[in-house]
Amino acid sequence: MAFSSDSVAVRGFIPPQNDEERRLMRRVEELCRVALHRGIPRYTGFLSDREQVLARAACHREAFPEPDFRGGYDGAERRVLCLEPPDAWQEEPLAYLQLRALAAAGDNLPGHRDYLGSILGLGLDRACVGDLLPDPQNPAVFYAVVLADKQQLIAAELTSAGRCPVQAVLCERLPDHLLAGPERPLQEATVSSLRADAVLAAMLHTSRARAADYIAAGRVEINHLPLHAPHESVYADDIFTIRGVGRYRLAAIGGKSRKERVFISYFQY
Repeated sequence: MAFSSDSVAVRGFIPPQNDEERRLMRRVEELCRVALHRGIPRYTGFLSDREQVLARAACHREAFPEPDFRGGYDGAERRVLCLEPPDAWQEEPLAYLQLRALAAAGDNLPGHRDYLGSILGLGLDRACVGDLLPDPQNPAVFYAVVLADKQQLIAAELTSAGRCPVQAVLCERLPDHLLAGPERPLQEATVSSLRADAVLAAMLHTSRARAADYIAAGRVEINHLPLHAPHESVYADDIFTIRGVGRYRLAAIGGKSRKERVFISYFQY
């Protein structure tokens, strides 16, 4: 990819957009005050990318030094905010499970959506579950990062995913070959502009008209916020979620080609 010598614009902070986001920030602010003034470690549940941005802003507002986000491995999407005062007793908020499909030969193996649906079907909130990682060395195995106080319950109660029987086994950590996170091949393209419809069309290998249809139908979010218009600008590290299609990250924005098209690189989750 050709990169420009000019600095690339980044998306600024977007304040809370609804009551749920405002409640999250108030809750994090209260956790910061408890950790700072009472010296007691405090932890959230697993937060999405957008929630992590809001939580970091809340920590900054309360002047909490160096908030720590943990997801179990480098590059984790969902992470827990850990507010741990110096010299305070600390606990480990994360735990791990190996999820093994007990399928007969030829049966369909459960995927990410099957496992997540079955875990949430136990009556757990989404904040209890972090990333679910397929094992590239064994297609019958997934690993789950979960809140430590929910590990035993999931291990005892999770018996199926999709239409397949499964076994959930406690484990102390993720295997070494998963610690770097899943491999996500980087793809490159050129776009006529950094409009949302142009970038989305390049990611989906479709026309701008089709991309605009996705946006008009309310099926597209950027950084977990609804995308309302195809002409909105996008920025490096934006995460696109297209309902029913998939999720993509705009990894980098480069310079321009001789035909004045912009180089971009991206990957699919």
